[in-house]
Amino acid sequence: MVSVRQKTHHLGDRPSWDCLVCARPWPCAHAKGELLNEFRRHPSSLTVYMSSYMCEALNDLTAHGEAPPPDLYERFLSWVRPSAAGLAVEAEDFSDGD
Repeated sequence: MVSVRQKTHHLGDRPSWDCLVCARPWPCAHAKGELLNEFRRHPSSLTVYMSSYMCEALNDLTAHGEAPPPDLYERFLSWVRPSAAGLAVEAEDFSDGD
């Protein structure tokens, strides 16, 4: 019998916005790599997609009167256009791993 390893998707858990797999703030490094790979031909769409998640996270994380987390832009948007920001974030193909 052949064992097939399923791909694990690193998704955000609401309302904490921590990764369901690694418990790091979402999007974690793995999720960023997956998203960059998935949207590699449509970077503008990734910007819109992550902007909507940032708005949802802001609503969730301030729902009880808390101050907005200072790192939301860094977490959700600063990495989506790595060439424009001069960042060394690379899209990896995570099809073989978690």
